Amino acid sequence: MKYYVVIPAHNEADFLAGALQSVGEQQLLPKRVVVVNDNSTDATESIIDDFVARDTLFQKVNISSSTLHLPGSKVINAFNAGLDQLDSDFDFIVKLDADVLLPKDYFEQIATIFSNRPKVGIAGGFAYEQNEHGEWKLNHPMNKVFVRGAFKSYTKACFEAIGGLKNAMGWDTLDELLARHHGFTTYTEESLHVKQLRPVGRAYDAKAKLLQGKAMYTLRYGFLITTIASAKMAVKQGALRIFFNNMVGYFKARKERTPYLVTPEEGKFIRKFRWKGIRDKLFQP
Repeated sequence: MKYYVVIPAHNEADFLAGALQSVGEQQLLPKRVVVVNDNSTDATESIIDDFVARDTLFQKVNISSSTLHLPGSKVINAFNAGLDQLDSDFDFIVKLDADVLLPKDYFEQIATIFSNRPKVGIAGGFAYEQNEHGEWKLNHPMNKVFVRGAFKSYTKACFEAIGGLKNAMGWDTLDELLARHHGFTTYTEESLHVKQLRPVGRAYDAKAKLLQGKAMYTLRYGFLITTIASAKMAVKQGALRIFFNNMVGYFKARKERTPYLVTPEEGKFIRKFRWKGIRDKLFQP
């Protein structure tokens, strides 16, 4: 199977070389790896230049956006800038973070998943982070079928059906919900251990704290699902402020009549899907 990889990179000098090396050592190589240098002020660009000089597999794109490291719009704008460099001759497309290390058979297994499971539209491995003892421990969302935004692969059919990736907080939830709306499923392969070098959310600017609640509003979750989801997040991360920030972000977006990211029909599907998930967890044996 043929595939492309797009890697947004903003001040990733500490991790980027390892990530690019792990992609370049794949048993099933991509057609091209586009690395988008987004307004970096460290050695990110020189690292990209080094890989480009050594291997025609890699291509650099420079863009200049906000210096703030905000989730959602910044990373997807960079991804789309890389996507613009590619043609449509691929079987699947990959959005990859610049701070991950992949096992050498990662994309070979992803290709096998897509080949053997025609309904799968989004696939990926499991995230592992290093603890204070130097051990790599699983740090994947409680929903094991969720593919981490740091290493998402999309079949061409699924990617086109969902209209690409939305440049907003919550893009990596919306894509999976829309994929299901269009008849696709997601798949996570437990044997694929992806090492995430930076703890999730560590680099985000403090201004991002209200964006999760705003995202829940724009996805048409409604008040009750937003409240339940925010409470769950707060409990999981052991921080009551997360619940407070989410709810403030939700009501702020509602007051400002922030435009929705989904249609009423899609919103209805999303709420039905979320309520089913809540009921299943409440009444599971």
